[in-house]
Amino acid sequence: MARLGSQLQLTSEMESLNQVLALVEAFKAFDSNNDGLITAAELGGILGSLGYNASQQDVRAMMQQGDKDKDGQLSVEEFLEMNTKDMEVGGCLGNLLKAALEALEEDDDDGDDGTTFLTGEELFEFMGGAAGGGQQQMSLEDCQAIVAAMDVDGDGAVTSQDLKLIASSLL
Repeated sequence: MARLGSQLQLTSEMESLNQVLALVEAFKAFDSNNDGLITAAELGGILGSLGYNASQQDVRAMMQQGDKDKDGQLSVEEFLEMNTKDMEVGGCLGNLLKAALEALEEDDDDGDDGTTFLTGEELFEFMGGAAGGGQQQMSLEDCQAIVAAMDVDGDGAVTSQDLKLIASSLL
């Protein structure tokens, strides 16, 4: 029965993960010049193309709501914060991903550009070690599904930057 409860919790948290990933994809669609930021013009343009007749005042209000650093643009972090603040997201999965990221960064001391990668198998290995510390046990298939959901380029791994972004959005 405990396994069923943890499976239901994981399923719920995977839905939250998928919602966050959909928001990341939406951000990329809004970011028409691929500079990692959304301007008011980009936001207004994409809203118009989706059939929403948002006034300039509406667009400005949306921008002001999300623009925490007041630079006149939305970063992906600001966009996710703005769009996930009312969601019930998976704190447990977020904490597990954050802990996996910290362990991954500790192991990365090869002096490269700081980008590290995490595979489903590596997440499973981490989870096996973390399970003794009170964490819920996940199957290899669960871990592979989590990484696959975040794997934007299809190489079977997720970058530490993407993992950090997703984990913080789930917390």
